[in-house]
Amino acid sequence: MTRSPLPQRAAKPLRGVPGSIDFKPTLDAAPEDVAQDMGDLAARVRNLMDLQHGKPIRLPLGGRFFDAVVTASGPEAHAVVDLMDEVQRLRGARSDAPACGPVIEDPERDWLIWLVPPDTHAVWESDYGICRGAPHELVLPPMQRTGPPGSYWLRPCRGDRLVPRWPLADLLDRFQPGPIPRDDLLDSFLGTIS
Repeated sequence: MTRSPLPQRAAKPLRGVPGSIDFKPTLDAAPEDVAQDMGDLAARVRNLMDLQHGKPIRLPLGGRFFDAVVTASGPEAHAVVDLMDEVQRLRGARSDAPACGPVIEDPERDWLIWLVPPDTHAVWESDYGICRGAPHELVLPPMQRTGPPGSYWLRPCRGDRLVPRWPLADLLDRFQPGPIPRDDLLDSFLGTIS
């Protein structure tokens, strides 16, 4: 079978387009004149580049991302992680596969950092974890770090799955992991966006 070429129209020259384009910047703007959201965009692009290169990234809490619940790390907290695996396991999934939303272990401070839906801090009621949202920020470990040294993913990020706040608060109240992180240490660890 022979194929005939498709018909083509002759290209028309474009009007008003110069023969060459000068890409030299023509506008000098002072840093204070740059829109606030452009600085935010630049920071997000840098974070994504860091993530791609296996570096820790700093993200704001709240907004469209997540809030963070910080608890002690110990046998009681690890029991809660195991139970959250059961709570979040999808029907038909392997029973031995981790299913809990993202949890970071910080062995230096003996903390677990649970990533929960945004605005959880406004309704958080457990006495065994401290919840923070905006204007705080959190440094996430590299995505491939799943063990020490340093902070690591006890339960890694998978898609947009977060730890649901109500089962987490209920299980923390039942298992009572301690000691509860001190507010001042937590706030200096998280930092605030200025």
